[in-house]
Amino acid sequence: MGRTNKAHFPTQKGQSVINLSEDEARAYIERLLWVDGKPVCRRCGSVNAYRMQGATCRPGLCRCRDCKKQFTVTVGTIFEDTHLPLTTWVKAIHLMTSAKKGVSALQLQRNLGLGSYKTAWFLCHRIRHAMKCEPAAGLLLKGAVQCDETYVGADRTKVHHVPKGEKRRKRGRGTDKTAVFLVVETDGRARSQPVARVDGNTLREVMQKHIDPSSTIVTDEMASYPKAVKGFAAHETVNHRAEEYVNERGFTTNTAESYFALLKRGIIGAFHHVSPTHLHRYCDEFSFRWDHRKARDAERRETAIKQTEGKRLVFKMPIGDKPDQSITK
Repeated sequence: MGRTNKAHFPTQKGQSVINLSEDEARAYIERLLWVDGKPVCRRCGSVNAYRMQGATCRPGLCRCRDCKKQFTVTVGTIFEDTHLPLTTWVKAIHLMTSAKKGVSALQLQRNLGLGSYKTAWFLCHRIRHAMKCEPAAGLLLKGAVQCDETYVGADRTKVHHVPKGEKRRKRGRGTDKTAVFLVVETDGRARSQPVARVDGNTLREVMQKHIDPSSTIVTDEMASYPKAVKGFAAHETVNHRAEEYVNERGFTTNTAESYFALLKRGIIGAFHHVSPTHLHRYCDEFSFRWDHRKARDAERRETAIKQTEGKRLVFKMPIGDKPDQSITK
């Protein structure tokens, strides 16, 4: 039986792997970013715009009748000034949103036929930037919110010969690895980010940024948490030292442990090494996939594309930027 030329090929789970031409990819992004696919001016927000026609006009070019500016759907998004085809972008977003433990830049370079690792690396970071969920009053975590921390970095606890100039690393609290702090609703949404210190002031600032004050905070017995949870409705603890994993009132931190299991497997199995400078973007990526873990691959891809609007990222930013200084100084 011969091959079909359909744009969508169903997978074994009934999902659809998108395979579009360049014009189809542009129309697909326009449909997701513009209401009914009708042009909206990126400069002034006017809908009084039209598509330019003619042999000298590049595909997708529009013009606003109010401010007289020309624009395309890529202006003001992670796609702006890209030299890659939009069909490559759509495929890359699909691969990154559907890979449970992430996909490395080298793997993406091979799968998409990109010319250099730097191109693939920057492509990944721009997509991770779009995946970031900005804290907002209507999106604060509610209910029973589990808080926990883990540590990311090279493991020097089991090696026989530690490289010259390095010391054997301690595991857990007190290690010199980078700490990642997580707040996650029980079986719900998650927000994670690297922090410089795991103390009460630092953790409270992160918690107040992402959690509704009416929530019940669930943690382990770490000494920093009683100070950090001040201002929230209630605080439940699980005593892991006594091998307690569900306390007598039914509260647990198992959802946080599940999230960290995916994050660690992704770093160890897919990325192999993540520098502290860029760790916050990887946390955004895993939080996005966690929040949409029950959605179909196509739905997750479309949600990520919708979040590209208003999130411009230039190459010097992933190189030189730092995580939120208010929580890392």
